[in-house]
Amino acid sequence: MKIGQWQELTMVKRVDFGIYLAKQAGDEQRVLLPQKQAPPEIEPGDKLKVFLYKDSKDRLIATRKEPRLSLGEFAVLKVIEVGKIGAFLDWGLEKDLFLPYKEMTSRVSAGDEVLATLYIDKSGRLCASMKGIYELLMKNSPYRAGDTVEGRVYEFSDNFGTFVAVDDKYSARIPEYEDHSFLRIGDTISARVTNVKEDGKLDLTLREKAYLQMDEDAQRVMEVIEEFAGVLPFNDKASPEVIKREIGLSKAAFKRAVGRLYKERRIEITEKAIRKI
Repeated sequence: MKIGQWQELTMVKRVDFGIYLAKQAGDEQRVLLPQKQAPPEIEPGDKLKVFLYKDSKDRLIATRKEPRLSLGEFAVLKVIEVGKIGAFLDWGLEKDLFLPYKEMTSRVSAGDEVLATLYIDKSGRLCASMKGIYELLMKNSPYRAGDTVEGRVYEFSDNFGTFVAVDDKYSARIPEYEDHSFLRIGDTISARVTNVKEDGKLDLTLREKAYLQMDEDAQRVMEVIEEFAGVLPFNDKASPEVIKREIGLSKAAFKRAVGRLYKERRIEITEKAIRKI
């Protein structure tokens, strides 16, 4: 019998509190389907499709209810509560699904909705994980560059950026040079597709097209210059890392914003700084 999966089992016995099922008649390993879920017309030898998991007392039990998540799948699950060793997720069955802290990509709070997978722990129980989503997402989305899409944030990487599941099923990423400090795991966002890679993965941006974004970026640059008492201690030749750390923009966006401010005669550019006029 396979825990965490749908399978077809054979009815072998009826009792007051339900029916017992086995892979085939005569097998010693049996599992109970509670009386409230047992079809009244079923007879010994009949086949029945059920899902197996462990109840609150760690007993193997069958159900005909549809869980929101099975082994080998991923799904959006709601956080019911957070405890000392992990969180509990609602997956549509009588027993909530346990999410250990070690399987979180970020701490969660009650009410959050997160993408999760299902695995069997060392004690044979079904548990949730927020890891491994990247490998399960599809890469055949219908979207093209320029399209606006909806997605859910599921992981952050300092080297690669923010990973997003578009429509909760397609693989996408916001590059690392874009500011993601305001995002949390589980957030749903609206973004624009900037590129569809050869393998089908999507590159996204939260920013507008360059000509629309420039005014906002220029204002951001001026705010930072003000924070430096009117003199920014680097110019548009600074490294992308410095610009990203201090301004929160890519080098290309920073240069466009500086060019706008220079043409408007709001700044002057020196060999080592940018000064407010």
